[in-house]
Amino acid sequence: MPFETLLPYLDLLVISIAADIVPITGENRILAFHGLKQLNATPRVGVAALMKVAGFKKELNISNVVFGLAPRINAAGRIDHAFGALELLLEKDSALAEDRAKAVDDLNSSRKDFDSSITEEAIVLIEGQTNFLTAKSTVLYKPDWHKGVIGIVASRCIEKYYRPTIVLTESNGMATGSARSVRGFDLHEAISQCEELLEQFGGHMYAAGLTLKIENIEPFKEKFEHVVSSQIEEHMLTPTIEIDGEIELSNITTNFFQVLEQMGPFGPGNLQPMFVLRNVKARAVRLLKEQHLKFEVCTSSNSRAIPAIGFQMPNFYAALNEGKPFDLCFQIQENDYLGKKTLQLSVKDIKFVETK
Repeated sequence: MPFETLLPYLDLLVISIAADIVPITGENRILAFHGLKQLNATPRVGVAALMKVAGFKKELNISNVVFGLAPRINAAGRIDHAFGALELLLEKDSALAEDRAKAVDDLNSSRKDFDSSITEEAIVLIEGQTNFLTAKSTVLYKPDWHKGVIGIVASRCIEKYYRPTIVLTESNGMATGSARSVRGFDLHEAISQCEELLEQFGGHMYAAGLTLKIENIEPFKEKFEHVVSSQIEEHMLTPTIEIDGEIELSNITTNFFQVLEQMGPFGPGNLQPMFVLRNVKARAVRLLKEQHLKFEVCTSSNSRAIPAIGFQMPNFYAALNEGKPFDLCFQIQENDYLGKKTLQLSVKDIKFVETK
């Protein structure tokens, strides 16, 4: 095919690269770079409608595709039928595309509701287990959980408890589910050692799917816990963040950010740089929607400060308000509000400094 014939498909290609979480290196990085240009300049009608319903008004990056466009496309297949997303991507009429995008967005809202309610139920089940504090794995089953979101729920449980997790529901008279692992632990291998209790399974080191008879759930749960606890290393049960470098607050400038951006597009294999600031303080600390931290980072009360936001971090609010010094793990991002661009730190973790 002539090269010019392929160019209009770059917007779909970058959505695929981002949504499938493949390494953004080599050819993929080049294709993602030009795909983002296409996506931001002349996306196809259906994609433009999807971007509009997702609320994107500025230039998109890989992260926007992963967390903004991909979940809406995926939601069609999770909640209803993937054909709805296909029709949207093929649509050439703007008005029809907007209708289809709204339908997909509504399905994504339903997906979020299922995700949230099932995650809450899963947390109650986990904390109600007799071996909750000592278990090295989690296997959950509830027959009425929605099959389309149990993989997401497994990931949510790992975010909270950080151990290999399997979430099962009932489908066609069988227990079927999704499994997710923690860094360094081969989940697929662990499941394969319980093979005699399964009807089928497949996947890779960090994610898998499996089907088993309902009467085999408890024996499988016991066997899987035995396998995991005998093989997992203690350090694997503690989440870690790899730091690319320490930095001074004074080095975080617009010019520095622009240099970083030249290393994009960021994604697996080419992750956005992670930095740490040592012994800093917070001021103007707020809690948004009872969940999200918003504050300014500074080295002293009268020094230059940079805005920071930490999602789902209410547990740090009280200590930050007390003025305790801390080390801050973060990525640098640009906040575009009403056309005004400012630098903002995206907080990944906070470690309070021990004072003597």
